[in-house]
Amino acid sequence: MRPLRFHIHTYGCQMNERDSEIAANLLRRQGHQPAADEQSADLVIVNTCSVRGKAEDKAIGKLRLLLAARRRRPRLLVGAIGCMVQRQGRALIEKLPGLNFAISPEHLARLPAALEAARADGASRLEISPTAGPPLDLKPPALLRQAPKNAKPSAFINILYGCDRRCAYCIVPSVRGPEYSRPPADILAETVQMLANGAREITLLGQSVMRYGMQAAFQPDFPPSAAGFTEPLPRLLEDLARLPGLARLRFTSGHPSGCTPELARAMAALPPVCEHLHLPVQSGSDRILRLMRRGYTAAGYRRAVQRLRAAVPGMAITTDVIVGFPSETAEDFEATLALMEDVGFDNAFIFKYSPRPGTPAAALPDDVPPAEKLRRNHALMDAQNRRTIAVNEQLIGAAVEVLAEGPSRRNAARWAGRTRTNKIALFAPPPGTAPGDLIQVRVERATPQALYGRAAGPCPESL
Repeated sequence: MRPLRFHIHTYGCQMNERDSEIAANLLRRQGHQPAADEQSADLVIVNTCSVRGKAEDKAIGKLRLLLAARRRRPRLLVGAIGCMVQRQGRALIEKLPGLNFAISPEHLARLPAALEAARADGASRLEISPTAGPPLDLKPPALLRQAPKNAKPSAFINILYGCDRRCAYCIVPSVRGPEYSRPPADILAETVQMLANGAREITLLGQSVMRYGMQAAFQPDFPPSAAGFTEPLPRLLEDLARLPGLARLRFTSGHPSGCTPELARAMAALPPVCEHLHLPVQSGSDRILRLMRRGYTAAGYRRAVQRLRAAVPGMAITTDVIVGFPSETAEDFEATLALMEDVGFDNAFIFKYSPRPGTPAAALPDDVPPAEKLRRNHALMDAQNRRTIAVNEQLIGAAVEVLAEGPSRRNAARWAGRTRTNKIALFAPPPGTAPGDLIQVRVERATPQALYGRAAGPCPESL
């Protein structure tokens, strides 16, 4: 069959972004090529998210629009991948007649076969498991490393699949399955290939990434630790930090229980590890944290942040917060406001609670009125925006290291990149700047969303 031009829409988290990269690489191996946009594509795939109802609604809406476009483009192929496929299963095919295929995360390697079968007979293909689990058919590193040369300077690598925490509001264990840690040798091999393909920054991904290597079935193959690390994640960070060409190393998402003294020491001792951690808090109320089954108190969260900042002064901490969880009172909400003020987050992603079918919290009365959820959401966002601008304005006049990514989407004369503390920076590039270059940027202006400045030359280590 003739090669296709494909386009992938991605909703949700960084793990979904990585899955979209893997899907694109699998399609490239079959001779298919990326399209410039959706309109010029023969195949459009929607990578779906189930974390919130709004995310599913967006994905369903996009798929319906694509299927309706067949009135003008009868040869258009439309598929779905991701968490929503695992959650809805056959109901998704019934809801979207004409969908060519739907594939859950653990069966992503079956994408080429499902596509070719759908092209051959026009029937819908559904690839899911009775229970979600690790993508064992994607374990061979050779399958994961089919990325083009000179790819993006920042790359994602999955190190932990699934989640065993069972937070009351979270659908992830149902759609991603139990925890499975990849062998260190596989991760190192994939990282070496990513660096060879042009990456300079690697972000290690796991739903609860600090539980890497904590499973009973995990078989470590680490070399001896020069720094005396014994915990799996610090050991992995140490091994990756030795790789030539790796300028930056990140990991996400964190959990306070994983902020051990050894992890703090690793973040301080290993130069590529960036001074930033995304550490979801969700609430500042101990009562609500218990209902959420988060496994820590507000005081415990504060201690985790203090331990990290004592080891790495100036570390940027970002977070997630849920407002309007069942039974959340005004006092609970004030406790969240107080914690956010005490910690001084660099940024926060704030969400209104929405029940997810099949989670323990779905059995609780959703009793905070929508108007009050919205008010609390706005109050937290307003307070966080004030904190973020105050933090960012402290950098005015300073030179910060920025990993150049490429032209800004809004202004091609200006380039975008990120600092080691994960802040977006926009700057006029020096002549000859290429994606992946480390640039010193003198900050001249700051907003809650970005730093603006002028290039002050290359970073010393890039000379």
